[in-house]
Amino acid sequence: MESLNGLAEGLASLATLDNLLVILIATVIGLIGGIIPGVSGPMLVVVALPVTYAFDPTQAFIILTVLYATSVYGGMVTAILFRAPGTPESALTVLDGYPMAQQGQAARALGVGILSSGVGAIIATVGLIFLTPILASLAMSFSSAEFFAIALLGLAIVASLSSGQIGKGIFGVGLGILLGTVGNDPMTAQQRLTFDSTGLASGLEIVPVLIGLFAIPEVLRRGRLNSNRRFDANYGKVKVWTRENFKEVGPTTVRSGILGTVIGVLPGAGATTTAVLGYTQAVKFAKIKERFGKGDPRGIAGVESANNAGSTGSLVPLFALGIPGSATTAIMIGAFIMHGFQPGPNLMSSQSTFVYTVFAAILIANILAILLSKPFINGVVRIINIPYSLLGGIILTFCVIGSFSLRNSIFDVGVMLAFGVLGYFLSSVNFPVATIILGFVLGPIAESNFRRALMMAGGDYTVFFTRPITAVTLGLVVLIIAVPIVGTVMRRVRKTPVSEALKV
Repeated sequence: MESLNGLAEGLASLATLDNLLVILIATVIGLIGGIIPGVSGPMLVVVALPVTYAFDPTQAFIILTVLYATSVYGGMVTAILFRAPGTPESALTVLDGYPMAQQGQAARALGVGILSSGVGAIIATVGLIFLTPILASLAMSFSSAEFFAIALLGLAIVASLSSGQIGKGIFGVGLGILLGTVGNDPMTAQQRLTFDSTGLASGLEIVPVLIGLFAIPEVLRRGRLNSNRRFDANYGKVKVWTRENFKEVGPTTVRSGILGTVIGVLPGAGATTTAVLGYTQAVKFAKIKERFGKGDPRGIAGVESANNAGSTGSLVPLFALGIPGSATTAIMIGAFIMHGFQPGPNLMSSQSTFVYTVFAAILIANILAILLSKPFINGVVRIINIPYSLLGGIILTFCVIGSFSLRNSIFDVGVMLAFGVLGYFLSSVNFPVATIILGFVLGPIAESNFRRALMMAGGDYTVFFTRPITAVTLGLVVLIIAVPIVGTVMRRVRKTPVSEALKV
């Protein structure tokens, strides 16, 4: 009942021309950004982050959350038509979407994609509205020990789900944690790793770091691709609300939407992980599995419902616990800092109108995305034929302006460029850059709560094992890290010939 009252209050708060216009514009930009390869949700949020400083906090978060939620819709368009996913979350949509397009069923594939994306997003938005206050209420009884364990759980999930690269994942998280320690010690205010630099005295600003690691490498990478490639947008009439679509992909869409919401709530999981699980469950429940990978609509539905649900679901731990559920929501931590908010359980009680207004905006944006997707696709697909040299230049300009404007500091521009070079190098060797971002954001949260818990317990480390929630969470952390490592070792042992194993 409290959630329904809050939603009604949020909808009433949105009932101004300014707010509705902001939602509409953010929805349109999100759809365009998702469709254009190289302009994904994280990049949109990163570039928009400094721009939102000119808006009031409510409108700022409406812009960022709507951009993130609606960009995932658009990613499936180019994945289906051109085998070029507009967003990482839609990478698996290629498996069945592109074969359908090659078989002359592109319009049907797009219809299934729109339907499943919309249903998954709305399922997750309902979950966001009802689960966030419950989780926040539960978190009110948490101490620093519980928050440390949850932050550590997020770091463990990020490291273990780094595309099967557990070693790189652990290293990336560690590097992010190290970068997060630069500046003032949170307990003693002593300088750490500043090397007597005044620019580093207050620590690394999150916005230049995020822009450098996410936006710059993508612009450089796309700039090296063939800019003369032209896309043909002739694919026929898109049908969304048909009995055939509901009958064939309805159950898969609902299952993936629920699964994506649940997995998205886990700190650090993110929409890309939910997309993989969504596709896996679609195959698992199918009676005829041979069609998958050759043009099965359920393959599209499983991925698109799950990734849209996962992106919205990842907002739950952000608002309820102050812990990001994905790399993009980690970027939004910077927005909370910019606008003077502290995300977490107290936000739900002290700023409930603000929170439910943002939730209501996400619900409206998802409905708008469903309505706009069909008429929007044909026109927007033609936009991707704009030379990326022009588009990339515009993005780079926004990156420089955004980094400089926060503190009017050339030093921050230098930080952005330095991390841009680092991000480009790491991306070129297939390093999971998102692990650094989440380590950078979650590391300080884990450190401050770890030290605070020890201080409150008088230095007694058993505080982390005698509290039930903390002990169970830390046990999960050990399992999450240990299982992939043990599995890798066992596979190598099985592959090792007996004669080699017996050598001294």
